[in-house]
Amino acid sequence: MKTIRSLVLSILLPAVVLFVMMTSIRLLMNPLFLTIEYNLPGFPPDAFGFTKDDRLHWANLSLKYLLNDADISFLGDLKFENGSAVFNERELRHMLDVKILVQQMIRAWIILGMFIFLTGVWAWRGNWLADYWLTLSRAGWGVLIVIGLILVGVMIGFSALFTGFHLIFFEGDTWLFYYSDTLIRLFPLRFWQDAFIIMGILSALGGVALIWLGKRWYQKAAGSRPRN
Repeated sequence: MKTIRSLVLSILLPAVVLFVMMTSIRLLMNPLFLTIEYNLPGFPPDAFGFTKDDRLHWANLSLKYLLNDADISFLGDLKFENGSAVFNERELRHMLDVKILVQQMIRAWIILGMFIFLTGVWAWRGNWLADYWLTLSRAGWGVLIVIGLILVGVMIGFSALFTGFHLIFFEGDTWLFYYSDTLIRLFPLRFWQDAFIIMGILSALGGVALIWLGKRWYQKAAGSRPRN
């Protein structure tokens, strides 16, 4: 049992790191973030005529597509007032790829959350809560290390980081667009740079909370553990 417990704890640490980061990403996938982002000082205007309200309208529909069960016609059927399609074929292919990635992330996020919770229940029932909380505290440090590296990448060369991200998670070049394409007009590079930074800040806060709470509850659990 000790060997199995050690194995579970070794899996728990990276699972918690991923869960915290995925939680931060999931928190950003809501209309409130879009509203805040488009209203930030210095956010670049659309050179081809989208107003702020236009951006919010089409961006919210894009986000809704990523989170619902609709097929690509949800976006493919969208038209501007002049009857032209909002998204071209390349954009639609990319949005389909993004939806697959987002849905996979959400499923993984739920599974990780269940694993963390059930491990906690097992630790409580098996009287090894101290080890569980110590692992969560260490995972908090892991979150800070990973987020620190990401934020350094953002500050040094976000374009390279952004390109590397797409090369890892997407095949081909469907993620490359013209500046006149709707996706670039809705989500310019500044949007993604801010998203990475805010995700990093939220994750770092989660990491700090894990370090503090994990250490505190570890000491409490260790103090209450029966001595043989």
